[in-house]
Amino acid sequence: MTQIKKGMDIAQEIGGVATYEAAMQVFENNLDKTNLSKIQQIKHLDILVKIANAILMCEPEMIFINTGSKEDNQQVKDLCIKNGEEKKLPMEGHTIHYDLKEEQGRIVDRTFYIIDQGEEVSSLANKMLRTDALEMIRDKMTGIMHNKTMIVGFYMRGPVGAPASNPALEITSSGYVSHSAEILYRNSFFDFEKEVDRLGHFYANIHSEGLNRLEDLPNARVFMDRSDQTTYSFNCTYAGNTLLLKKGNHRFSVDKAVYKNRGNELAEHMFITGINGPGGRTTWCAGAAPSGCGKTTTAMAGDRFVGDDLTQMWRDEDGAIKSINPECGIFGIVEDVNREGDPMLMENLRKAGTEVIWTNVLIDENGVPHWTGNGENSPLKGKNFQGSWEKGMVDENGKDVPISHPNARCTLSSTALANYSEAAEDPNGVETRIVTYSGRDSDTMPPVWAAKNADQGVVIGACIVSAATATEVGATGVKRAPWANAPFIPGSLSDYMDAQFKFFGHKKIAENKKPVMAGLNYFLTHEARGGASKKLLGEKRDVKVWLAWLERLVHNEVEVINTPVGNIPKYEDLKNLFKEIIDKEYSKDLYVKQFSLYIDNIVSRIDLQEEAYGKEKNIPGKLFEVLNEQKKGLMAIRDKYGPVVTPSDIDI
Repeated sequence: MTQIKKGMDIAQEIGGVATYEAAMQVFENNLDKTNLSKIQQIKHLDILVKIANAILMCEPEMIFINTGSKEDNQQVKDLCIKNGEEKKLPMEGHTIHYDLKEEQGRIVDRTFYIIDQGEEVSSLANKMLRTDALEMIRDKMTGIMHNKTMIVGFYMRGPVGAPASNPALEITSSGYVSHSAEILYRNSFFDFEKEVDRLGHFYANIHSEGLNRLEDLPNARVFMDRSDQTTYSFNCTYAGNTLLLKKGNHRFSVDKAVYKNRGNELAEHMFITGINGPGGRTTWCAGAAPSGCGKTTTAMAGDRFVGDDLTQMWRDEDGAIKSINPECGIFGIVEDVNREGDPMLMENLRKAGTEVIWTNVLIDENGVPHWTGNGENSPLKGKNFQGSWEKGMVDENGKDVPISHPNARCTLSSTALANYSEAAEDPNGVETRIVTYSGRDSDTMPPVWAAKNADQGVVIGACIVSAATATEVGATGVKRAPWANAPFIPGSLSDYMDAQFKFFGHKKIAENKKPVMAGLNYFLTHEARGGASKKLLGEKRDVKVWLAWLERLVHNEVEVINTPVGNIPKYEDLKNLFKEIIDKEYSKDLYVKQFSLYIDNIVSRIDLQEEAYGKEKNIPGKLFEVLNEQKKGLMAIRDKYGPVVTPSDIDI
């Protein structure tokens, strides 16, 4: 396990500041009168020391303390335009930002955990000894902000006052990073010190894009110091590598849940949405999916939006699982966002007044953004992530250059959404009764299946498999994606899994508040069920029905078919829900294709998991017990009905 404050503070080792007096001297020497008066309102030693050492390490020309005021927010936006990091578009409130062509996703090969001798990290992650990381950070970050403005922001990852919120500093020379933080997080300058005292910790993030040149990308690095809860990032601009409040600090939150508060708290890669049910009730759902696999679409399919990417969970005194969104905005992939599947999001993307930062989409000659799969007429030319673009362009390998990068994004505030729920800012969180896990599984699992108990539910999360997406540079093929959170689990998978079993199986979860845990998979293809097309066996909007079925299941209003891998819906219930929820006819033939169990595929999936987890140390035995039971049950019905088992075969 990791230990807080065990190793040297790298920023302090480089800057040399350790006392209140020394920190204040740094501020007096480097800040103008206005910004000095702001920082003087903070008295907490650790906060001041961290900022002072970042200043001495990075050596900025100017320092701007961002309090989140309207005036400060405008200054950040103006800096973006002045630096050329963003360009205004004709539609009011819209800007465009381009990352380097070669940096369109997380640089996982250059992302490292800083470790001390003997410290273990996830087998799926890169690591570097603290002494080696110190030398690289000293070499690459010393003086990196020459002729630049350092922006210091004070944010809450979650509502002020929530038990599982986390305070975090964002220190950057990028106006774009700071602008994004202002949309995605809660600038809480005036509450920050109080929240640090209440919660007993804060995260820190220090970033500079440097000269933002292609030749510097091989030297780009993201370092995460779990002991000091500080991230360092340099020579990169893509938000996943630079807006370290997001996935960098999510990793620290995972550590906190696993090693400091195991069994009582979780930090998950999940959306939060409310589903309206009969009688005016709302049932809250949290769901995991790898980046690029439909979290935003699924979140928007609900009736009351809280978040689309990250979730902090805890158990309250009444035995209910509560969830909050660390963020208050969307950094969403836009590929295939269109009016059919995402009408509320599209409304904001195509109207003036909503503040939107576009990244890596095409901008046409009239200043209008376009992207792959938007369902609209595409222009013949414009500018996109790789420069000037014309229809029919090919790259150096002869492949078509798409109109937008597959990882192109839009950043906007959650409050702009028509289905935004004010519950998002409730420090008490929302009572979570549905927990889902999904990935891009084209040929194996049905669209929805529910675990029979908490242990089965944890195993569904542990066994996510998904086709690689464009969110990670260089990622290809189909791979395991445990809990859709594996890239962000700093410690061992065995510790994380143990925390999952302990949390969802906790004896203090009230019987009438236990969540339904389920798998979702709306990426099944016609080809996988005997057809010739690679198109989806269904539509994006069908997810509203899968969520509605789970909502009814929570309240015992639908029956189930009991299978070895979990409970699946009955046809009549789905037929009625399709008509009621999305006014769509749902045929028995489609139902049979979607919910038949292709035994050999599922068994191969189980074998994959058993083999992979068998190589890990100290994996809880519950995982193998559940998988073995499922495999045994599957083979029994295969012996009776053959390799393809229809719902009617086992609905007896």
